[in-house]
Amino acid sequence: MTDVQGKTVMITGASRGIGESAARIFAEAGANVVLVARGATDIERIAGEIGDKALAVTCDVADYQAFEAAVAKAIAAFGSVDVLINNAGVIEPISHLSTSDPEGWGKVIDINLKGVYHGMRAVQPLMEAAGGGTILTISSGAAHGPVEAWSHYCASKAAVNMLTRCVDKEARDKGIRAIGLSPGTVATEMQREIKASGVNPVSQLEWSDHIPPEWPAKCLLWMCGPEGDDWLGDEISLRDENIRKAVGLV
Repeated sequence: MTDVQGKTVMITGASRGIGESAARIFAEAGANVVLVARGATDIERIAGEIGDKALAVTCDVADYQAFEAAVAKAIAAFGSVDVLINNAGVIEPISHLSTSDPEGWGKVIDINLKGVYHGMRAVQPLMEAAGGGTILTISSGAAHGPVEAWSHYCASKAAVNMLTRCVDKEARDKGIRAIGLSPGTVATEMQREIKASGVNPVSQLEWSDHIPPEWPAKCLLWMCGPEGDDWLGDEISLRDENIRKAVGLV
């Protein structure tokens, strides 16, 4: 198992789905976990269930000052941020571009793209000063190909993929490990929203077609170890059977 004993892992979008699963799996592996989300109720409950290794911090990732404050709370509690998992993301409102609501479209960009940038910007200087750190970001197949009625989501994920590459280009030699994870379709609330839209082939998938959120969470832990170094500045696809075998997802 990847050694994260005593390290501090900050996870955005930690109130459910991949984020919640990652918080539990990293804590089980010995890490301190900082659960970040806009609402307090769920992350406080999850942190309470995890115990002393967990801290719940309410934060809107679209607000840079709020993200900086969240990082400060993490450092005050645990002394460092060694791993950042940029997981927070939304897909609503699903709509064709020609009929899309500009405000709603922009809010998706604020969370999915600017939220990731804010996390990177807030932690990277601190990680560099500490000699290194890991920045993991949830990507998507939508980063590489258009999907009907997902112009906001596809655009944000494509941009996030490039952000990961930029961090690697600028800071690998400063000890920063930047990697993306494309998990495929995961059984989370987002898939319920996609299903309800009835638009494009993804909405036609059955619940049983989606992988459980524990799978990408376990892969994120694996990516923090030396095995992940082959993908620095790149993206790992959990659709790859070889990756699943390496992570132990049989």
